[in-house]
Amino acid sequence: MICLGIESTAHTFGISIVKDDKTVLSNERKLFTTKTGGLIPVKVAEHHIDICDELIIKALKIAKVKLKDIDLIAFSIAPGLGHCLRVGTTVAKSLALKLKKPLIGVNHAIAHLEIGKMTSGFKDPILLYCSGANTQVIAYDGGKYRIFGETLDIGIGNFIDSFARFTGLGFPGGPKIEQLAKKGKKYIELPYNVKGMDVNFGGLLTNLKSKYNSKKYTLEDLSYSMQETVFAMLVEISERALAHTEKKELVLGGGVACNKRLQEMCKIMCDEREAKFYCPENQFLVDNAAMIAWLGIIMNKAGLKTTVVNSPIRPYERTDDVKVTWR
Repeated sequence: MICLGIESTAHTFGISIVKDDKTVLSNERKLFTTKTGGLIPVKVAEHHIDICDELIIKALKIAKVKLKDIDLIAFSIAPGLGHCLRVGTTVAKSLALKLKKPLIGVNHAIAHLEIGKMTSGFKDPILLYCSGANTQVIAYDGGKYRIFGETLDIGIGNFIDSFARFTGLGFPGGPKIEQLAKKGKKYIELPYNVKGMDVNFGGLLTNLKSKYNSKKYTLEDLSYSMQETVFAMLVEISERALAHTEKKELVLGGGVACNKRLQEMCKIMCDEREAKFYCPENQFLVDNAAMIAWLGIIMNKAGLKTTVVNSPIRPYERTDDVKVTWR
């Protein structure tokens, strides 16, 4: 089986061709960026529309397959920005009708976990999901992927990007903050907000902005201190989830997980707990269509499908809203 996956939940539009033997034939993506301000959903959707045809053609060419060779169309139906989700949904429905092929809508967050399982070979991992809008610790329990811990306000990616925009670094700010942090020499004490297995970043963001405006600290030291603080918070709640669930495997997912320091801290914690740790390569950490295609394949094999008529987007769907019947 060959599946064409479509990712369009937020700033990334992606097309991927994946086989059911876990071979990723192509995995193409383009990111909406801006020098000032954040994401305006209408503008991001326009970006997705503009580059859609180009990416489909490129993905098919790299995979060395034709549209007629596609057996299944998978797309991200939830959660995400409504305007962006509608673009991917419309493209998926159009292709399914044109090719007369089955259609399957998948949950973006669950796709992050399933691609982590596929690439790691783990059987029952915990996912530390760190993206722009999401910060969650997710694990399978009782027929669903349960959220054991999460942010109580903003996602870690939005937190980092907000500080980066405030300091004039632009969007996306994560990679720039990571490079600045490497030059930091002094740790500055910052609020550490962990409540059980939940975290929050709002107060920390306000504190960072105040310190930056005071001009008493370098941006390098603030970036270094911010990373050390928030990543320690994420490692702590991940360790608590491992202890609570008695699971022995941790995988990372989401664009923020590309940060090498976060990966290093997670590995140290897992080594100390004698747990297994795996971080997928960057192309599978960030928003991508390969994970959408892979989840589509395993859901389709479990007998699940989405109809063209009855397939509304679900912008606010949580992982524990989805009944997992493919395990």
